[in-house]
Amino acid sequence: MKHLARLRALTLIAGLLLASACTAQSGTPPPYTEGEQYVTLPGPHQRYSSEGKVEVAEVFSYGCIHCAEFAPIAEKLKQQLPKGVKFELVPAPFSAEWLPFARAYYAAEQLGVVDRTHLELFVEKFAQHYPLNSLDDLADFYARQGVNRAEFMRIATSDAATAKLKADLALIQKWGVDGTPSLVIDGKYRVTNVHTLDELSAVAQWLARRELAKADKGGK
Repeated sequence: MKHLARLRALTLIAGLLLASACTAQSGTPPPYTEGEQYVTLPGPHQRYSSEGKVEVAEVFSYGCIHCAEFAPIAEKLKQQLPKGVKFELVPAPFSAEWLPFARAYYAAEQLGVVDRTHLELFVEKFAQHYPLNSLDDLADFYARQGVNRAEFMRIATSDAATAKLKADLALIQKWGVDGTPSLVIDGKYRVTNVHTLDELSAVAQWLARRELAKADKGGK
């Protein structure tokens, strides 16, 4: 009888401990806080594209050394995002010096070579110190990557590229982005006040997974 009573007591204690653990787990605060690591953007919210259930958009420039440092981290982020989350690159034409880089990105995107040239351009500019500043310099870079130089220049200087520049700048300003690299999730949240580039990636991934869970439940 004593043995049974002791066994019942242990079972009761174990049950109480389990319930306590579950309560503690369900009450665990989220790892990131609105107003600290991210901000909610004023509506109406606007995404960069309509692909995927959720979007992570990186506002960047090939003229930004911090974007060069973030590029390999961003590549890992892109690979770690779950199915249903679309990663987008958004070139920032914040200055006259950065306009050629935005035009170059539009041409590379249309020519289908971004995946194989994105990291390499950063490497040549910042690690190997190639003079990649003007559109002519950038055309030479893409030509070394096997791209038709004349076709690159035609697309980069087209009216369509100019219109894209204006539209992207307007969206970037709507998002409240004033520096690079910046990450905007679903046109709704902007990561801010992080201390490292790894944290920038981690906050974006957490927000994207949270938004995807909402989308999968039928609400955003």
